[in-house]
Amino acid sequence: MELLKRFLEGATALLPAVAAIAGAIVVIVAVRFILQRRYSGSSSMRFRVQMFTLLLSLVGLLVVVIVLPVSDSLRGQLLSLIGILLSAAIALSSTTFIGNIMAGFMLRVVRSFRSGDFIQVGDSFGKVSERGLFHVEIQTEDRDLTTMPNLYLVTHPVKVIRASGTIVSAEVSLGYDVARARIEKLMIQAAREVPLEEPFVHILDLGDFSVTYRVAGLLVEVKHILSTRSRLRELVLDKLHADGIEIVSPTFMNTRAVPEGQTFIPPVETIRAREEKPAPEKVVFDKADQAESLEKLRERYEALGRDIESATATLNDTENPAQKEELTAKIERLQSARQALIDVIKRKEEEQDQ
Repeated sequence: MELLKRFLEGATALLPAVAAIAGAIVVIVAVRFILQRRYSGSSSMRFRVQMFTLLLSLVGLLVVVIVLPVSDSLRGQLLSLIGILLSAAIALSSTTFIGNIMAGFMLRVVRSFRSGDFIQVGDSFGKVSERGLFHVEIQTEDRDLTTMPNLYLVTHPVKVIRASGTIVSAEVSLGYDVARARIEKLMIQAAREVPLEEPFVHILDLGDFSVTYRVAGLLVEVKHILSTRSRLRELVLDKLHADGIEIVSPTFMNTRAVPEGQTFIPPVETIRAREEKPAPEKVVFDKADQAESLEKLRERYEALGRDIESATATLNDTENPAQKEELTAKIERLQSARQALIDVIKRKEEEQDQ
């Protein structure tokens, strides 16, 4: 009986701790479920859910320690240990797992880029296809997926191609025997036929044997940046050859006997009008395009939510029956559109995960 009595006393003392643990688990699961429903149309849904889950887990751990049936001195030691561990984790965050979480939070706050944007970090260039708590994924020109830790993006310069347009350029080296004005005129013509807006030509270098020219212009539709770069080089090549300008260095040498007056330009009949080619961007950046489309749908979902809240507030403030009826109908239309948008987002997320 004495043994049973001690067991019951020990179990009774542990009840607050067990209740705290069970309560913490229930709260974390419930909050996670609510957040997933609330932010199902948000591009930052995963990030927010993960952050809130981490914070709630930490709070739950502190509550469990506080209600444990231990002495005040031991409880103070446990809390001190948790504080030391957190301090050590933060101190080592520049090179650890927590460092990537902090870097991911910083990238979300700064908002220098989003899904679907073209970025370049170091030697890696591609289109952002996913942003997570620990990493950013980009789809490269080879259609491959490159994963970069958030910490790497925070500690290295990130070049972002603006959605409003970017400069596309091509370089070519030509001899001093060709007039500069003639070359610039042809290169400007090539840029305008791409078409690029406000084209210009710069002389980059006066070398020992050749002059380096750079033609550039504004590309507004940045989704076609790969094909536009190729198209510009094609037209520069065709324009110069069609006008009788050789694209060879003055130090060009050949072991064959070359007759006097021989030029190295393809026959005019081979320089034909460029045939329409399929845009490679549709194949190369397929996942990134899906991510961009999803992000826009999620932004539209959030905008509809704000419209519903605004219409509901107006409905609660008005006393006019006709206006109330009109606002009620408007709210129903917005809710219907929002629900339809949820179905579209879920379908696209399933397609992206395949």
